[in-house]
Amino acid sequence: MIDVLKKILKKISEKGGENPVVLDMRKTPVPTDYFVIFTANSYTHMRAMRDELIDLIKELSLPLIYYDKGEEYEWLIIDAGSVVIHIFTEKGRDFYDLEGLWIDADRISV
Repeated sequence: MIDVLKKILKKISEKGGENPVVLDMRKTPVPTDYFVIFTANSYTHMRAMRDELIDLIKELSLPLIYYDKGEEYEWLIIDAGSVVIHIFTEKGRDFYDLEGLWIDADRISV
């Protein structure tokens, strides 16, 4: 799974995603192994990142369980089973504060 996370983070970095964080959710009641959280710089950037990451998830043969299809949200989710990717605007990331909510989850470096 670390290889998958590395590929996701590489794509985020290549496409200009900001401040990525990976949370290990395996010790929490959330039914996923990892959260990947990052910030996009606009709604257009969020949609582009979503589409790029969906393509990557398909390429990696991960299940694409759900993804937000709307526009101009402060928070978009891509659920790929063992990995849930959270794409935020800066405002949305500050407001929802997932890192603070899941403060007990280990932050991992990949």
